[in-house]
Amino acid sequence: MYKKIGLSLIAVLLFALLSACKGETASDEKKVVKIGVTGTDGQVWDIIKEKAAKEGITIELVEFSDYTLPNQALADKEIDLNAFQHIAFLNQFKEEHHLDIVPIGTTVIAPMGIYSEKYKDVSEIPDKAKIAIPDDPSNQARALKLLQSVGLIKLKEDFGLFGDLSGIKENPKKLEIIPMVAQQTPRVLPDVAASVINNGIAGQAGFVPNKDAIFLEDPNDPAAQPYINVFAARAEDKDNQTFKKIVEIYHDPEVVEAIKKDTNGGSVVVDIPIEELEDIIK
Repeated sequence: MYKKIGLSLIAVLLFALLSACKGETASDEKKVVKIGVTGTDGQVWDIIKEKAAKEGITIELVEFSDYTLPNQALADKEIDLNAFQHIAFLNQFKEEHHLDIVPIGTTVIAPMGIYSEKYKDVSEIPDKAKIAIPDDPSNQARALKLLQSVGLIKLKEDFGLFGDLSGIKENPKKLEIIPMVAQQTPRVLPDVAASVINNGIAGQAGFVPNKDAIFLEDPNDPAAQPYINVFAARAEDKDNQTFKKIVEIYHDPEVVEAIKKDTNGGSVVVDIPIEELEDIIK
């Protein structure tokens, strides 16, 4: 009899243990989420983390010093998401490095600007002047298009999203255009006539884009759509509900207002459905 009771007790305990394990599996989506970023200045992420915590999600930010690391870290499962890059950069990087990562939601579009310590208008830039631009393929092309939009150069008709200096058709002022790591573009300002600087990096360098740039890209121009920034995840996690909730929180009105304040209006929050985003990517 005691043997039967003992066996029954063991069976009950095993059932309880298996039920507990099953319960954990049913809630298999991560509640602690590591997000790779390239800057955490301002109050935006604090607000996002606070709102996520109310949903039972703990966000841990992992800061990277340049653009080459967060995508590889994502692919290697060192982080769960990243939020630092635009569509054009993501597409170019993942194809070049054969990574299976995808955008799962939009964040902002951050206009690229031309900055100078010597001149107040691009028309003042003299012949044979030096101009610094980012050297990664997508931002280099974007910078060259910006220089074309202000009449400093003219690009070839077939110049694409990843064009380089070889795509310059006309350079009437014989400007010396110098590609360099994006993070260096603000630091070389004393040594060049002007520098084309990404919005985020300009902010980290202490600039107020709407105030300090001598020319700023138009964020509402359809040609700027490839430069909409995104949350990226591994393809296997594209439908993760916890990650989708973080994207939703990013577009909360309080977060949108904080982004506007932190960037002095330099970044514009974009909320595009993933289906539309896929069309832009194509």
